[in-house]
Amino acid sequence: MTTEPRINDRIRTPQIRLIGYTGEQVGVVDIDTALKMADEVGLDLVEIAPDANPPVCKIMDFGKYKYEVAQKAREARQNQTHIVVKEVRLTPKIETHDYETKRAQVE
Repeated sequence: MTTEPRINDRIRTPQIRLIGYTGEQVGVVDIDTALKMADEVGLDLVEIAPDANPPVCKIMDFGKYKYEVAQKAREARQNQTHIVVKEVRLTPKIETHDYETKRAQVE
């Protein structure tokens, strides 16, 4: 399983690209400013894209975010196609008609 995203004080970069809690693009800000903004609205600062330059962070409720990610993973698992391998047994003494019937069922 993947590791959890860094939140709040675990984010170590000095500057981040911030997305507000309503989804608006705030811009590139210092980490301290972003943490204060998140604290003012009572939400968490979550690192969404750590590989970007600067890393992208969003102000959101981390518990709700974890729940939504788990729901999406569960739904994706349920929507996977399951391949079922069926087995047909034939004996050396099978009659021609029985053989043809089983062959038709396999196809």
